[in-house]
Amino acid sequence: MSKPFDAEKHVDHMAEVMGLTIAPDWRQSVVDNMAETAAVAELVLAFPLDDHVEPAPVFEA
Repeated sequence: MSKPFDAEKHVDHMAEVMGLTIAPDWRQSVVDNMAETAAVAELVLAFPLDDHVEPAPVFEA
């Protein structure tokens, strides 16, 4: 079982890796956005797909 996603640590780490400065006034908004993005990604990754399903090479509307 994996550890729960820590949005604050992730934001701090990625800001350092990317050389970004996040203004203190914006930091909580960035952390909140990252936490929501991770929650959506978890839903997508949890969606069951059969092993024979392949991604479509072309998407058309």
